[in-house]
Amino acid sequence: MKLKSPIVSVEWLKENLKAENLIVLDGTINKTVDASQKQILNARFFDIKKKFSNTADPFPSAFPSVEQFQREARNLGINNNSAIVVYDDKGIYSSARVWWLFKAFGFNNIAVLSGGFPAWKAAEFPVEPMKPYSGHVSDFTAVLQPGFMQFFNHVKKASKEKTHTIIDARSANRFNALEPEPRDGLRMGNIPNSKNLPFTDLLDEGVLKSKSDLEQLFAPLAEKDEPIIFSCGSGITACVLALGAEIADYKNISVYDGSWTEWGSLVPE
Repeated sequence: MKLKSPIVSVEWLKENLKAENLIVLDGTINKTVDASQKQILNARFFDIKKKFSNTADPFPSAFPSVEQFQREARNLGINNNSAIVVYDDKGIYSSARVWWLFKAFGFNNIAVLSGGFPAWKAAEFPVEPMKPYSGHVSDFTAVLQPGFMQFFNHVKKASKEKTHTIIDARSANRFNALEPEPRDGLRMGNIPNSKNLPFTDLLDEGVLKSKSDLEQLFAPLAEKDEPIIFSCGSGITACVLALGAEIADYKNISVYDGSWTEWGSLVPE
């Protein structure tokens, strides 16, 4: 199976759930495997925080190494010829981070489930108790793609020299320093010369808006051919903007891994 779009509907997934090379990943953040919780049939839990982040990094959900990502993907039974659909329990939230991580490591046959687990349940499609993956270890090969993730020094240069358009996915109140950051002790504010597009503006009840609607949201902020860096609080919802931008035919896009948690910690007001 070759996925033709970075987004699929719950109806599509229901129809294709038994496809031979399809793997469904639960990319819900801050979740543990617990039989009291439910999942889509045969889903495998993609543990962003503990398995697919550099936990030695001082900032949350930090980009893992090639070796770590490849090892953990193999442990989930993901093959080079797999087709992956990833979802989360909020609609589209952390699932976009999973999608972007795979792309950053050279794997493109992956799509996000629009509406996520809430839409799946609302459609009354089958679920089962959550369970750990216990199948075979696979042959997945990770190949780091340059430019997908941006890091502090590059973003600092981009902000100062305006080499990229920096778009922040946080709420308008957080971006404009009108409400505190959820991370204790983190100062309020935004990256100089950045613009704001809350990731929630791209969604209707967790379902991604149409391509034309997405184009209208991005058009006032950036031209389709200019380089863009997406930021947020900790590199999660910036990937929702990356997902929307890709569907809207923006090609030169990247994500600031440390995002405001790193910037606000390292750069004084």
